[in-house]
Amino acid sequence: MSHPADPLDARAAQRARPGRSRSLLPWLGLAPFALFSAAFLLIPTAKLIIGSFQNSNGAFTLANYADFNTKIVLNAYTTSIEISFVTAVGAAIFGFLLAYAVISGGLPAPIRAAVMTFSGVASNFAGIPLALAFIFTIGRVGLLTVFLRAIGIDPYKGGFNLYSKIGLELVYFYFQLPLMVLIIAPAIDGLKREWREAAENLGATSFQFWRRVALPILMPSLLGSTMLLFGNAFGAQATAYQLTGGLINLVTLLIGDQLSGDVLHTPGKGFALAVGMIVIMAIALAGYAILQRRAERWRR
Repeated sequence: MSHPADPLDARAAQRARPGRSRSLLPWLGLAPFALFSAAFLLIPTAKLIIGSFQNSNGAFTLANYADFNTKIVLNAYTTSIEISFVTAVGAAIFGFLLAYAVISGGLPAPIRAAVMTFSGVASNFAGIPLALAFIFTIGRVGLLTVFLRAIGIDPYKGGFNLYSKIGLELVYFYFQLPLMVLIIAPAIDGLKREWREAAENLGATSFQFWRRVALPILMPSLLGSTMLLFGNAFGAQATAYQLTGGLINLVTLLIGDQLSGDVLHTPGKGFALAVGMIVIMAIALAGYAILQRRAERWRR
């Protein structure tokens, strides 16, 4: 004898089926990102790692990593790390001050919008166009250089050289500073007014508030942003090549010589150098992620 179906069970089954289909939607939305990451990040990285252990015939070898003890490779890593560190720290300090002036300095809204818009544009203005812009402006025959010479000031006779390591750091600083403004602005904007009011009610001065409240809260964001700026400068290649013509020994330029040079065409060694860069970049980005996670606790 058959029993009629319970209407409550039928309605529950109807609700369950759409629920299962809706649970698949986030995974379908994630699929393009997963495919993009695999095509442009995971697969190339795996190819680099495998290629770094192969010779020109495809056989396994460790010889590609033997050059890491040579002076030219050590100098390339040292110079790249030094330039990245100097520009990251400098941009972090001045970018933080600029962001604080824009966010909490009481500037008019149009000026704040203009600074943030310029930061968004300038942070992406890099590579060959940026190098050419500096050459045309403060190069040996640049517009500003010619103007200064006309009024009796010659920066190149005073020791300045755009095509040196200091000049390259100046160019890197141009896109590092606005990037820092974009990164740290939300953290500064997240400082709650109640915290300052509570500190003032307890008799704290502005200096004490920043020393004991604001800076400890912002420190994870500041350090994480500095690490991100370090990685951003460490991986730059086109700007340095266009500006210096390869005269400064950087890891990115050395990799280019190994992969496409007419004399030093040894792809395996270039892959090994790239793996070394990946390790350094991974450490910097991992530190950024950890510090950002700690900073998120104060934004809830």
